[in-house]
Amino acid sequence: MTQDIYRARRAPRESRLTLRGLEHRLLEWGPAGAPPMVLLHGYMDCADTFQFLVDALPDDQRFVALDLRGFGGSAAVGGPYWFPDYLADLDALLDLLAPAAPVRLVGHSMGGNIVLQYAGARPERVRSVVALEGFGLPRTEPDEAPARMRRWLDELRAPPRGSRYETVDQLAANLSRRNPRLTAAHAAFVAEAWTRPVPDAGRELRFDPWHRLVNPVLYRREETEAMWRAVRAPVLMVLGGDSELLRRLGPDGEEAVYRARFQRVEVVTLPGLGHMLHHEDPRPVADAVQGWLARHPDA
Repeated sequence: MTQDIYRARRAPRESRLTLRGLEHRLLEWGPAGAPPMVLLHGYMDCADTFQFLVDALPDDQRFVALDLRGFGGSAAVGGPYWFPDYLADLDALLDLLAPAAPVRLVGHSMGGNIVLQYAGARPERVRSVVALEGFGLPRTEPDEAPARMRRWLDELRAPPRGSRYETVDQLAANLSRRNPRLTAAHAAFVAEAWTRPVPDAGRELRFDPWHRLVNPVLYRREETEAMWRAVRAPVLMVLGGDSELLRRLGPDGEEAVYRARFQRVEVVTLPGLGHMLHHEDPRPVADAVQGWLARHPDA
């Protein structure tokens, strides 16, 4: 890599464990005996890029970040993926990490949707939830079902292929071009974390391309919001003021909606940041989390 890369302030400890018959990769920072704050990444991301946020948070906190199935260094399924499996994997992880005590959960994007739904399904297992841009998906209409199922059947006929790059620098340049808020050093770190070398030279993304398949089951926001209403733990929703994905929700993306759906919620919008807010500038994200924890001792 020819360009400067972000230098981690503290290196993670890496381990592997089996969850529901599938090997998963785990990264951990902080004192091993402290209660864990569990971190779940978003789509096509991996545990490594929580490094920016972890470096901005206190050293005395313990963080455990999981590579979700088929992402990063965790094993691939080699076929279609189903969202409920992520909740079941998290359930199995908490059985190992903290079988007798509720835990703090942090999730970004898809990871935010996972932790919020899990907190509704297992409220007794969750002490608090921080959702970074974990606001759900746009609503769907039943009339979309035939075309969605047809598309899924078509995609099954041709196994999806992964993405390759000649160099890490090529991907880093693409990331910077697509997201000008990302510094060159952070883009280089993300590009390194997202890829692995391939035998015939070059790099490929570290995710199972089967994740690319469309979900044949329509997303029902009504069901997601029912899960949210069952959450008993305090919730912090951190949104990017320039989030390109939040705008797609229309009225469902308004702060008042989240205040009405959760029993105990605080919504913080960070101006100038987009959907990848903890990659772009982790300091205000960390300040929002720490300030919220200080105001809510039970969280």
